[in-house]
Amino acid sequence: MAEPRWATFDCYGTLVDWNAGIRGELERLLGPGDGERLLSRYHEIEPRVQTEHPARSYRDVMATVLSELAAEEGESLPDSEGDALGRSLPSWPVFEEVPGALADARDRGWSLFALSNSDRDLIDVSIRSIGVPFEGAIVASEIGSYKPNTGHWRAFYEATGADPARHVHVAQSHFHDIVPAHDLGIPSVWINRLGERREPPPTREMTTLAGLVDVLDELVG
Repeated sequence: MAEPRWATFDCYGTLVDWNAGIRGELERLLGPGDGERLLSRYHEIEPRVQTEHPARSYRDVMATVLSELAAEEGESLPDSEGDALGRSLPSWPVFEEVPGALADARDRGWSLFALSNSDRDLIDVSIRSIGVPFEGAIVASEIGSYKPNTGHWRAFYEATGADPARHVHVAQSHFHDIVPAHDLGIPSVWINRLGERREPPPTREMTTLAGLVDVLDELVG
């Protein structure tokens, strides 16, 4: 029998609307109508915190970034809101096309696996929300490494024994996912939801996951 074909996915931003979830909480806590500016600053702070504290849980990373952002805004959040982002994550919406696209991939024999800068409890609840089975997930808090470091991919190969020639990585974040996949020689599909222009180029580029399975089949027949 043929070796399995593996599609690995980033979750937040790719499958789950990370920006909508974070933006909503930032507006609630720090300023209605100012969500885009706050979200942009969040994107700047979070990678630094992850680099400085690679062993910290993602829930703690989000709390640290929120605290720094609140301080910049001259706001003092109550202790009860320190974990507001982690607490809200189960309600973050799944992109509309995602369940169908992943179900199609499974129907054509693709094994699905998540590589996430998050925690086990957070990724588990998100996969349940998506409603399509995954073979497993690698999370940052269990390996002490945040993407774009390559620990997720090393842990994935160790856990699954996957053949790199039958593996495609799918993600929205160019910085966290497409660049390291390129450096590792892994075919990638960039879900460029924000219409960005970045280098190096992915193997393929799409705006959503709609029709993803045909692209996967093209890359690994």
